[in-house]
Amino acid sequence: MSAATAFLAAARSPAAALLRLRRCAPAAAAPLRVPGLRAGTGYRCIAMAAAADARAPAPAPADPLPKGADSFFRTAISNMEKVYLNRNPTAKTILELVRSYDGDHICYDHLAFRTFGVHGYGINSLAEFFIDFGYLPREELRFPAKKLRAVWFSPPTNDGYTGTGIYGPLPRIFISELLVDELTVQSQEIIHKYIKTSGRGNKHAALASISGELTWDKPIYSDFQVLSRESEYAAWTLVNGYALNHATISTHRLRSDIRSINKFNKFVEDNGFKLNSEGGILKVSPDGLLQQSSTVADSSLFTFADGITESIPRSYIEFAERLLLPQFKDLQDEEVKEHHRRDGFEVGNADKIFESTSKDQLTRRSA
Repeated sequence: MSAATAFLAAARSPAAALLRLRRCAPAAAAPLRVPGLRAGTGYRCIAMAAAADARAPAPAPADPLPKGADSFFRTAISNMEKVYLNRNPTAKTILELVRSYDGDHICYDHLAFRTFGVHGYGINSLAEFFIDFGYLPREELRFPAKKLRAVWFSPPTNDGYTGTGIYGPLPRIFISELLVDELTVQSQEIIHKYIKTSGRGNKHAALASISGELTWDKPIYSDFQVLSRESEYAAWTLVNGYALNHATISTHRLRSDIRSINKFNKFVEDNGFKLNSEGGILKVSPDGLLQQSSTVADSSLFTFADGITESIPRSYIEFAERLLLPQFKDLQDEEVKEHHRRDGFEVGNADKIFESTSKDQLTRRSA
């Protein structure tokens, strides 16, 4: 049985736990299978990094994209970024400040999206777009208290890039979904009500992210309030849809002293911006090799379908420093590549980063 055939045969429920496909090659680790995700011409078999050993070097990335595909893909995510920057002045200003201080050396560590995990509107709705352009599913993360799960995807090979930002090394992709079936009946009914108005909008999730438009009806304020009381993630997704939730600056790729995330955080705060304080300003993985921080989300006025205009949370910007894996600690600076650094994500860190759009952090920011 081929990997693609096994993939299709195994796919059943998008809410089921991630399974594993047959090995792509004798020396490869088991690839990650995303339930419900089609195995089309863009699907690449991947050797997944061992989730239990974040110190293991990452497997080889997929082949680089052909020139035309690379150009088209970068244009698409550039338009996602434009929507994000237009709605979130904090992110735009911080990017400008970093460029003025450090030069044009900004690289994105990852881009993150939120989804509703029901009826094909979850992770898979966006994942297919990225997989068609050479991204590989790597690891699932679970957040039981928040009723969330996420999968992150590694990009095709980044060798030979010449630009920065969206036109620099391609970022990882982090897509999370709300486990709608675990919510109260009232919240489930609200989400299902809007999903029904979307038609087959989940098939065009990437286009929705590029345009910044919802694929379902604009919600009424009382529905937003009900979801906010049970899941701020649900309320955020209802009004923001597939819009980019956050972009992440890779601090260790900068050239000046702010390449250290502690100095970067001080730089941001000295310029008048408040950082997400949930669990401390700096979120550190148990191995100490992945260090992250983020701003608090911007807010903007939103007119609901019933004519009520209220402030809603938008997006934020994150910062990440990936330290060298122990086996590479003796490398000279000029020898260090991204694959020598800690890869992947950490549940504890991500759980706190999610709070960047919470009411507690938004209130703190305006205090």
